[in-house]
Amino acid sequence: MTLPRDRLIVALDVPSVEEAKALIEALGDSVGVYKIGLELLFCDGFALAQELGRREVPVFVDAKLLDIEATVERATAAIARMGVAFLTVHALDKKTLAAAVRGRGDSALKLLGVTVLTNLAPSDLIEQGIDHPLHELVLHRALLAKDAGFDGIVASGHEAAAIRKAAGPGFLVVTPGVRPKGAATQDQARAVTPDKAIEAGADYLVVGRPITRAPDPRAAAEAVTAEIASALPR
Repeated sequence: MTLPRDRLIVALDVPSVEEAKALIEALGDSVGVYKIGLELLFCDGFALAQELGRREVPVFVDAKLLDIEATVERATAAIARMGVAFLTVHALDKKTLAAAVRGRGDSALKLLGVTVLTNLAPSDLIEQGIDHPLHELVLHRALLAKDAGFDGIVASGHEAAAIRKAAGPGFLVVTPGVRPKGAATQDQARAVTPDKAIEAGADYLVVGRPITRAPDPRAAAEAVTAEIASALPR
């Protein structure tokens, strides 16, 4: 049975492996998955991912791959060999997505397509030359990832319900930009609370600063887990 804590992904957005290890030690078994993003990946984060993988600690490598097919395929294969649980790839086109699926091969690595970053608002898309409504773009990219053979997507809680309805059960919805009740949204344009994200159909929640910068990270993580538990079906 999946416990509420297993649905919590903590973002280790810190500048050193030493700080990341200190957070992991403080959080212990209050967290289901640890996310290693670009900042830490370029500071020996890949070595940490391999170490955690050997210890059978679920790791989310948030590399957000996007390149020519051969590069994406080889990079995905290399990350799959590390024994990590999740990898993100930008869900912008079929070629990139298909390359990642080939690179994953028969490994246990779960591929997640990044739809639209949660710090972006509709006006930001217009600035990029994209005139589709934000929610339609997210749904389009989600289904593109599903058709390519991905295991799920990364999208805000505002789009989770529509994705769940369109993609059906079994397709993972991972929601970042989650802010506990009463917390500041900071740079997240489309933040949601843990309970609202779960109620909308999210399978996993990604939480960073509200936990990692809290005076007591474990207590903060347990508070988020309690919000998750309150929204799960009885």
